[in-house]
Amino acid sequence: MNKLDYIPSYIEVNKDNLIDNLQNQMKILPEDATVFAVVKANAYGHGMVEVAKLVLEHGVSGLCVATLNEAAKLRGAGISAPVLVLGITPYQYAQFAADNDISLTVGDLPWLEKAEVNNLKIHLSIDSGMGRIGFRKKSDLLEACEFIENNTNKFIAEGIYTHFSTADSPDDSYFQIQRKRFNEMISNLPIDFKYIHCANSATALWHEDIGINMVRFGIGLFGLNPSGTDITELPYKQKPALSLYSSLAFVKSVPAGEKIGYGATYTTSEEEWIGTVSMGYSDGWLRRMSGFDVLVDGQRCPIVGRICMNQFMIKLPHEVPVGSKVTLIGTDGNETITATDAAAYSRTINYEILCSLAEHLPRIYK
Repeated sequence: MNKLDYIPSYIEVNKDNLIDNLQNQMKILPEDATVFAVVKANAYGHGMVEVAKLVLEHGVSGLCVATLNEAAKLRGAGISAPVLVLGITPYQYAQFAADNDISLTVGDLPWLEKAEVNNLKIHLSIDSGMGRIGFRKKSDLLEACEFIENNTNKFIAEGIYTHFSTADSPDDSYFQIQRKRFNEMISNLPIDFKYIHCANSATALWHEDIGINMVRFGIGLFGLNPSGTDITELPYKQKPALSLYSSLAFVKSVPAGEKIGYGATYTTSEEEWIGTVSMGYSDGWLRRMSGFDVLVDGQRCPIVGRICMNQFMIKLPHEVPVGSKVTLIGTDGNETITATDAAAYSRTINYEILCSLAEHLPRIYK
């Protein structure tokens, strides 16, 4: 079969913007701070392998992922930089991680006791108030440290860390509680860890004096505000790296009083030009985006009717040629739609908008 080059919908990633976000963040970090780029969830929709290779060429020292599968994909792509799995991996796969030089998160002593492994790099997770994973009691942490010290052939104590639940909030009272708990947990431990880290993008942006030597840089790398619109003051101008485009597959004139889409939820109020866009919720543009705008020829066009699995309809200002570009996220003329705009409309966060974008959508890097 001949190669098919038809691409109705695609993602465009601006590499210059991504690098600018990284370099601007690095300028405001302490000189001894190491940056690990968070590339989980397909690099927040931007393409995990491609983004990982790019940032490693521009000052990033390591990578963070959510699962061992993601880490294995990086290794399979020839990436040899340090990789930390932030989620809990079943202890049965500890030796696989060690054999592939992948660092794992450990959150309790039983995991250490059950793991049959040699030379596994580990980061101990502290639950300082996120309520997700990690050690909650200092006594349990000390026991784990003692076990590690007695099994240096099995474990390499590489790091210790926590995660803040409100670093992106204007109210930092709970952030300070978590910070205090973490400092108490890591004080006077018998092990000297190479990496001590608790800074995600929000912490790195708004809590510069955190006193750690490693930053996990995620959503900020991709040019989006981790707080959405709750905190608007930023130390540098962020540049969104991702744009999302589709195209018009069909254009028609519809008389007044006609229904559009599943459930017949939209009725034309007059004769209207209706365009059908080649994208739907199977591509990551979810049904709750119904009623939101897209851009065509620099003009905002509302989505009418319900978004379908592979298509949705928009009201056009006039007849537009089939095949015309449709901008879902990005700039067209003087109009811009951001992932944060889409998130505000659909009552979610910009992270979810990006992570919902299907992996089958082509990524084009410019």
